Amino acid sequence: MARQLGHSHGAVRNAAFTLVRRGEADQSDFGQPSFGANPRTAAAAQAAVISPPGTHAPRAQAATARTTIPAAAAPRRTGPIRRAGGQLYHPRELADLPDVEALNRLRDADVPVLLYGPPGTGKTSLVEAAFPDLLTVAGDGDTTVGDLIGEYTQADSGGYVFQYGPLVTAMTEGRALLIDDATLISPMVLAALYPAMDGRRQIQVKAHKGETIKAEKGFYVVAGHNPGVHGAVLTEALSSRFSVQIQIGTDYDLATALKIDARVVRVARHLAAQVDLGELGWAPQLRELLSYQKTEAVLGTKAALANLVGIAPLEDRDAVAAAIIKTVGVTRVAPLTLGKQLPASAARRPPGSAVSAPRGRSR
Repeated sequence: MARQLGHSHGAVRNAAFTLVRRGEADQSDFGQPSFGANPRTAAAAQAAVISPPGTHAPRAQAATARTTIPAAAAPRRTGPIRRAGGQLYHPRELADLPDVEALNRLRDADVPVLLYGPPGTGKTSLVEAAFPDLLTVAGDGDTTVGDLIGEYTQADSGGYVFQYGPLVTAMTEGRALLIDDATLISPMVLAALYPAMDGRRQIQVKAHKGETIKAEKGFYVVAGHNPGVHGAVLTEALSSRFSVQIQIGTDYDLATALKIDARVVRVARHLAAQVDLGELGWAPQLRELLSYQKTEAVLGTKAALANLVGIAPLEDRDAVAAAIIKTVGVTRVAPLTLGKQLPASAARRPPGSAVSAPRGRSR
């Protein structure tokens, strides 16, 4: 398609994503996306369409004009959005807009965003829902420049070929790039990213003939930061590259709407309030609450509560257990632990027969 139209691969890919979002094409695979026509595709081709803010890419050309469009005219993505892995994301409000729409507007204006908050609050989920063309770098202390830009790898023939990294791919295809846990990456490694984010919008690949890579329209960088994680350091150099910084917390009302045990949600709210006061270091976020719900469905309430205590940091387990005892009404709760060896007769039972069905409860 790119060759026939005479446009870049990234531009055609982004146009296809736009058709999918409008329901005018189908996307059959999220790993390496492939697209197909549907009954609405032919009608979409009859006339040029100028999309509202945040619904199409390439993005740079019309960014200035879009600033004059009132917010009321923007599409309101309030319903669940299916992420690349198939999970649903429920948009939240950000600057009087659905969060996915706000991020798309910031991308239109090429304003880099840093999302920060405890692990499990939905930072990565938000970015995946906002940008279907996303590439992700999972940062840690071992991340190297080669992990971003690329490095030589041995080919089947025995020789070595240069394999471009996600930064180069995102730049050349005009895609969004998430640097997850960016503050765990060495500042010297992150420095390789900065020329692509500033006015130069290019990098030099010294390891591969010193070639220069220029960013195509649509290239965009967003980063995630977990302030409470050991080793996470938000340097001034990194912070200054992100003009907008958004705090992400858990929406406990959403947890209730998702039919997670209301008593456990109350426990999480109580613990979160203690964290805000500096009295505690950990509280269950949405990720842990969703995990609780799944564990309860499989192993029952008692095991799910025990596991909730067990995943808490050691220094906070007593406080978590006390909150569960007080709110849920159990007499004792301890981390999920293996017990005594089962009798031989029990060990020979069919799979699943030793696990009780989840007990009912009032919400």
